[in-house]
Amino acid sequence: MEISITTQAIAYLVSAILFIFSLKGLTHPSSARRGSSLGILGMFIAIAATLLGTQIQSYGFIVAGLLVGGSIGAILALKVKMADMPQLVAILHSFVGMAAVLVALGTYLNKAAANALNPILMGELSAGIIIGAITFSGSIIAFTKLQGIMKGTVDFKGQHLLNALLALITIALGVHFAMTECVLSLIAMTLLAFVLGFTLIIPIGGADMPVIISMLNSYSGWAAAATGFTLQNHLLIIVGALVGFSGAILSLIMCRAMNRSLFNVIFGGFGNDSGGESSVIQQTMKQNIKTASPEDAIYWMEDANKVIIIPGYGMAVAQAQHALKELTELLIERGVEVKFAIHPVAGRMPGHMNVLLAEADIPYDIVAEMDDINPEFATADIALVVGANDVTNPAAETDPSSPIYGMPILNVANAKQIYVIKRSLKPGYAGIDNLLYTKDNCALVLGDAKAVSESLVTLLKGSGH
Repeated sequence: MEISITTQAIAYLVSAILFIFSLKGLTHPSSARRGSSLGILGMFIAIAATLLGTQIQSYGFIVAGLLVGGSIGAILALKVKMADMPQLVAILHSFVGMAAVLVALGTYLNKAAANALNPILMGELSAGIIIGAITFSGSIIAFTKLQGIMKGTVDFKGQHLLNALLALITIALGVHFAMTECVLSLIAMTLLAFVLGFTLIIPIGGADMPVIISMLNSYSGWAAAATGFTLQNHLLIIVGALVGFSGAILSLIMCRAMNRSLFNVIFGGFGNDSGGESSVIQQTMKQNIKTASPEDAIYWMEDANKVIIIPGYGMAVAQAQHALKELTELLIERGVEVKFAIHPVAGRMPGHMNVLLAEADIPYDIVAEMDDINPEFATADIALVVGANDVTNPAAETDPSSPIYGMPILNVANAKQIYVIKRSLKPGYAGIDNLLYTKDNCALVLGDAKAVSESLVTLLKGSGH
């Protein structure tokens, strides 16, 4: 069965519309499932229209690719834990980048053999290779950081100058390749683009990683768009542009939430030692920090009118969201107002906490973003911090020497009583101590987030009220 070019174009248009509505649906947790379904339907139509098009000459490699790639994707989807989802996203970005590079190189070889090269096509190939290579190596480094394989950041004197020179030389080689068809320029451009992706990401760490994941998502979109131009596939251009722009906008939104510019995130070397005198945090953390038991926390919660729960990456690692759902239901049954506070950069990727809470079927109407929930902390009897660290750190407001100084945070310190569920006093992902723990109204409940949350549920069920 074969469809006409006109029918294929209509199918592509329908797919593009579905993708647009899919993105619209993904803007809110309550419509995210519908948005995801529309995206799946759009992709199914796009793949079917492509396979039935007149351009297909052989199905052998296509079927093999679908079987192998589909099997790997299905296994990953079933086995990867939600806590490891950021790493999976980073790896998927790298696949898109490498695909763009391979498609561009394959197109060059085919067109060169047919003597059908021209400067415009060569420019498209250069753009696809450069963006794709940077996306691939940058995503690999992001994966190693998120997985804990690469610890901390790698900085050296003149690093930003080196990156600038690499970028200029890579672009110059791309222009030279497009104008002269020089194979040596092609090889050098490709290798330098891979190196540039590596050197751009190695100095970045800490709380900036969610922004980097979003930025790499944008890169993968532009790589796909460049591939669309190379293959003269209008749908791929549209989809790539949608991903590229949405990733860029999300990166800017997250940077605004951190009170930093995207340029500062990429070139700021976040996570480095300030090199100055000991910070306020280093001084105050020498003081005694209060600890509490689950029984102490429940004693306060039983008489509370309002409880705000702040989830973080520690909740994700422990998979404590289901226990928190049960705790929430028990508190609501007792007439307690319960809300969840979400910081835009909580976790290791954009929307990480929203996804985890949705997985546990926690009602969307009690999940609030930072700007909406911050004024309510002053009226909260209890703030229960579950594995969140950097996004609750008052050092962002009080310690100019802190790497996160100036970043908007959740105003947890304004609650009447704060309980922090934490495995240890180890610093958060940004690598700095949390000044919140030294507050008079704060106590740490040390232990695994899931185990402590389940203990709170058991104690609340057994209480006499």
